[in-house]
Amino acid sequence: MPLVKRNIEPRHLCHTALPQGIKNELECVTNFSLANIIRQLSSLSKFAEDLFGELFNEAHSFSFRVNSLQERVDRLSVSVTQLDPKEEELSLQDITMRKAFRSSTIQDQQLFDRRTLPIPLQETYDICEQPPPLNILTPYRDDGKEGLKFYTNPSYFFDLWREKMLQDTEDKRKEKKKQKVLTDYIFNNMVIYSDLPIGEKSPDTKALIYLLSIC
Repeated sequence: MPLVKRNIEPRHLCHTALPQGIKNELECVTNFSLANIIRQLSSLSKFAEDLFGELFNEAHSFSFRVNSLQERVDRLSVSVTQLDPKEEELSLQDITMRKAFRSSTIQDQQLFDRRTLPIPLQETYDICEQPPPLNILTPYRDDGKEGLKFYTNPSYFFDLWREKMLQDTEDKRKEKKKQKVLTDYIFNNMVIYSDLPIGEKSPDTKALIYLLSIC
């Protein structure tokens, strides 16, 4: 379901009940329509200003990242041009040396935090109706669940993701345990086969051990 970020109001221009005692209904409807058109233009102007403000912030952030990248490229170019392999000798010990790498790149975090909510979505959220007070029925439930979560549950997708991660971890643990049992079985059979006399090492036993070893 798409989420409308900016909704121009009013949506309907002429859906208005006429007051009592109006003699010229057509003129009244025309005035209502013109007034609603002006309100729509005002709403459109407000959203246009907000949209261009977001574009300006995105362009400023992009320009900052491009300038930072250009500075890094310039420093690297200077280092490469000044490097002279004839003057600087590198030993074989320096080739095998490893140093801990620490990136200075700042990662974006908390992208879906309430404080990062765009202003149009925040205004839409503020005018939403409050959920019904279903929590007053929670003390009367026998399963211990909150009554409001049957109507709205913001943590539903997180709980679903957590259950999936836990299930994947459990499946990997079972698979690892199964693989360990199979490995021990193969090792024991190979030990037993190696201890057998030469006359008792039949081709069928060799084939079985080979198949078990490649499983």
